[in-house]
Amino acid sequence: MSKGYHVAITGITGVVGQEILDLLIEREFPIKELSVFASARSAGRKIDFKGQEVEVQELTENSLVPPIDIVFFAAGGDMSAKYSPAASEKGITVIDNSSHFRMDEDIKLIVPEVNGDTLTKDDHLIANPNCSTIQSVVPLKVLDDNYGLKRVIYNTYQAVSGAGAAGIKDLEEGTTDNFPFLITETAIPQIDDFTESGYTKEELKMIDESRKILGHDDLPVTATAIRVPIKNSHGVSINAELKKDVDLETLRQQIEDFPGLKLVDNPAKQEYPLQSEASGIDDILVGRLRHDFSMNNTINLWVVADNIRKGAALNSVQIAEYMVEHDLI
Repeated sequence: MSKGYHVAITGITGVVGQEILDLLIEREFPIKELSVFASARSAGRKIDFKGQEVEVQELTENSLVPPIDIVFFAAGGDMSAKYSPAASEKGITVIDNSSHFRMDEDIKLIVPEVNGDTLTKDDHLIANPNCSTIQSVVPLKVLDDNYGLKRVIYNTYQAVSGAGAAGIKDLEEGTTDNFPFLITETAIPQIDDFTESGYTKEELKMIDESRKILGHDDLPVTATAIRVPIKNSHGVSINAELKKDVDLETLRQQIEDFPGLKLVDNPAKQEYPLQSEASGIDDILVGRLRHDFSMNNTINLWVVADNIRKGAALNSVQIAEYMVEHDLI
């Protein structure tokens, strides 16, 4: 990463936008110039970048033009839909955190450890997946590569930070400004709106995105998404039916050796992934590995990750790093 890049971030005043900037600095991404954008009400604010003040600009139709090389979109789906295509058509590499482009068949949905090798120089608009999907497909990649996936069942236990500042406020102050019920008193088996199928949009995202990222359009996947009274980091219980039998010790080593995964699996000593221990770290924690005795060639695992970090900002930065490393920008 010797070459310097002109990097832009939209939605810089939001949680994910700020986290992207922090990670770019922390991981020493080669930034030669930084531009930051937000809504009109935030224009004029100052953002610290390595001891220098960078002024927040209003995002407009004329904002994203060369010599900007890379732009991270963290300003919501409406802004992504409005401004991302034009930027990408100008040759700027756009990495979008919204859900707007994820299921577009012409746009790649990328988790670098899983399908980064599908990226090319022609990919100027790249979608970043749903937070729970990201942390789930990485261990599923291990299973698929070594044993072959036949069916996947998800149950998610998602922190309030996934709903933004309003979700955190409901937890910390006992309000119902965001959630329909007091999150301080119950888990809520609804994330996003319900569809006619009876599934929520969040559940359908996990189903559809997992198939796309893993490259299995017909893979049977089902999901139940639950909001829990935890500030940060999502947990996902995964039941995976496989084409071949699994030796758990071999699988543990395969998980330990895979980039981005950390095995935490010694229940006898109460060592298993905890959401409280995932906050602020890059790794996806995997544990509670065990055979599902009710089905042949089926295992259960528990997967935890920081939904703001790996589930959004870090994965976006890693996409950019992959493209720089492989000279795709």
